[in-house]
Amino acid sequence: MTNPINSLETCWYISPPWGQQVPVIALSLLEKVYLPSEKVTGYCCGIEWSDDGWSYSIASQKGIISVPDSEIIASGQLQPLVISKPQFRLGQLVNFRFANDGPKIRMILGMSLINHAWLYQVEWKSPALKLPTDEGVCIFPKSTQQGKFINRLSWVTPHDLSEVV
Repeated sequence: MTNPINSLETCWYISPPWGQQVPVIALSLLEKVYLPSEKVTGYCCGIEWSDDGWSYSIASQKGIISVPDSEIIASGQLQPLVISKPQFRLGQLVNFRFANDGPKIRMILGMSLINHAWLYQVEWKSPALKLPTDEGVCIFPKSTQQGKFINRLSWVTPHDLSEVV
């Protein structure tokens, strides 16, 4: 007999929240872009999944700005930075070394370049399970019950991940 909670947890981490295939991204990492709303140019330094689709982090002279692809004009030119290639890709299944007793396999749901180092976003908590707080109130992801939020995603280094074999 299988443990239904363990099965739910395992399936969630390796199933994309958007269905069977990873949606197409509008920009490449390090691509030069223009943000008409901000009237600035910059380059894409990160991509992450949100409930509304892909969200892009744009490094500009105003700092890092997070916007959807509808607010970006892409140039098709890559920013000339001398950095190492990312070790993992969006949608790739990886082993998460700090998963404690939970399932070890996770899906890469975001990537970001910070200080010339790649960080990867993975889920640490299933949205289907309740998380009790100190007050005994259950909080659901993306809910505003009692004005509280829970973030299911975490940014980790390549050291925290390894390829699924």
